[in-house]
Amino acid sequence: MKTRFVLIETSHAGNVGGVARAMKVMGFDDLVLVRPRWPNVLRREETIQRASGANDVLAQARIVETLDEALEGLSHLCATAMTPRDFGPPTTSPREHFAALTEPERVAAQPEAGVAFLFGSERFGMANEDVYRCHVCLRIPTHAQFGSLNLAAAVQLVAYDWRMALGGFDEAAPAAASPVASAADAAMVGGLLQHWEQALVAVDFLDPDAPKKLLPRLNQLLNRAQLVPEEVHILRGVAKAMLQTAERAKR
Repeated sequence: MKTRFVLIETSHAGNVGGVARAMKVMGFDDLVLVRPRWPNVLRREETIQRASGANDVLAQARIVETLDEALEGLSHLCATAMTPRDFGPPTTSPREHFAALTEPERVAAQPEAGVAFLFGSERFGMANEDVYRCHVCLRIPTHAQFGSLNLAAAVQLVAYDWRMALGGFDEAAPAAASPVASAADAAMVGGLLQHWEQALVAVDFLDPDAPKKLLPRLNQLLNRAQLVPEEVHILRGVAKAMLQTAERAKR
């Protein structure tokens, strides 16, 4: 669905960059500014820095003088305001309204519908006359005693909920799991045990005349480990190194 974000009389260049970034990460790129404080706001250094790579959004953004120009071609207007206006449009949360807006029957009935999200200035919010033009007033649920949201943060929240209502993004396919190696067979484990027996005798850890229960316990340990062939080779390499070290020590 055609989607446009409209910033009205924005006063901070950094917020414009932050809005571009918020839009881009949610897959939106239609940005229009109405009478911003800085005529060159789209090219200011602070704007570009805060955009953090969303330069394509800034490059195609437009600056217009009137709200009528900003809303051309769009049929559904969503104001954003913390305080409901008397005689204004109904107030609801973004998530609730977006669920209704994307109902299949509604989309089928208005396939060419476009949506605009309007955001007012950082200091004063949206003017009453601009809110009255809208079909709905979106109020982001916040803490009752502190509902002050940065402009870019507000755009990010609305853009996220709208993207989710549109179906979200396909999650990246999980990396293919490495093939599971077959377990070492009994003969391999038996050979490993014999190799370790020789090595343990060579380093004087095992007395061959009084082995007690060491070898059966090692056998059970290896069985519980469920070794794969590569691991058997590693452990046999350790046993080989033990035997070589013991041989050198005798010279």
